[in-house]
Amino acid sequence: MLLADFGADVIRVERREGGEDRYVGPITESGEGGLFLNLNRNKRGITLDLAHPEGAEIVRRLIKSADIAIVNLPIEVMKKLGLDYESLRRIKPGIILVMASTFGSDGPYANRVGFDSVAQAMSGATSLTGFPGCPVRAVVPYVDYGTALHAAFGAMMALYERQKTGRGQVIDVSLLATSITFMLPLLAEKELTGVTREQQGNTSYYNGPGDIYRALDGWILVSVVGEPMFRRWAAVVNRDDLVNDPQCQDDLMRANNHELITEIMNSWCGERTRAQAIAAMEEARIPCGPVYDLDEVLSDPQVRARKTIGRMDFAGSVKPVPIAGTPLHLSETPSQMRRSAPTLGEHTAEVLSELNFSPEEIQSFRRVNAI
Repeated sequence: MLLADFGADVIRVERREGGEDRYVGPITESGEGGLFLNLNRNKRGITLDLAHPEGAEIVRRLIKSADIAIVNLPIEVMKKLGLDYESLRRIKPGIILVMASTFGSDGPYANRVGFDSVAQAMSGATSLTGFPGCPVRAVVPYVDYGTALHAAFGAMMALYERQKTGRGQVIDVSLLATSITFMLPLLAEKELTGVTREQQGNTSYYNGPGDIYRALDGWILVSVVGEPMFRRWAAVVNRDDLVNDPQCQDDLMRANNHELITEIMNSWCGERTRAQAIAAMEEARIPCGPVYDLDEVLSDPQVRARKTIGRMDFAGSVKPVPIAGTPLHLSETPSQMRRSAPTLGEHTAEVLSELNFSPEEIQSFRRVNAI
């Protein structure tokens, strides 16, 4: 998505019946979901049965024409389909292969399958999320997105290296590696100090205040880190005495004594509206924010001012579809929204024509169900 937003010609290769991700959380009359419509904007889409013998020449020409191949399959399936690096190099020596998997291309789990939630669970994050009781996964698939960002970064590094040397290479990213990278501070703490963390809701392990607090008409999140910020917070809530309290001598002590701070914050917030509490905290330059429901996110003035959410027409929807703007802004080479996500097989004939297949060959591929 990111490369497509900045001008790359990205071709999504999809099964003839459509990939599962196309229909997750449907929001259009034709069944496409919000995840698919966002992540596939600016791409062209073709259908292709990779295992069909008639599809081999299509794959060969696609690889020959490409700078980067992105494959999200277990390594044994990649080899079976001829999409592993050695097979692709024989077609195009300088090809860059981005290889995304759940567990990585080697090790005892190399051929296991999984999703974002599996990696969350196996990183330890799920065991610490939520309030004491049942483990809780994050509602946002942050491991998927994080792995994709690592992949995009790796692809750009590989392109830069190829400019210098002419050599392609493999970018091997995995959900488990991403999730463990994000969890590393807690894992390191466990190994080096022996501290065993447990679920404690929204309360920070390492600083205080660092929680979600109830105001008269809703909830706010407040996070205080460091002595200067804590002094400002204490002044706002009229508790300057806490600055010299042994229970609040540093961030970790304040986190360990979060019950004291939570009681003070809930009492203070309970006498104010959400807006009043946030205004007071902002005046003291203390990081805070309202806990929004989804309608509030869509109507937030900062979201609107920055065009964080746009709208695009899609052939299968009677209404414009909300689309996230590119989350990074380049001053000289800004991203562009050129086209909506492709309908199933929308550009198959177009792309195959560009690969010098004749109309008769394309029709033959259709007859034998290769496309």
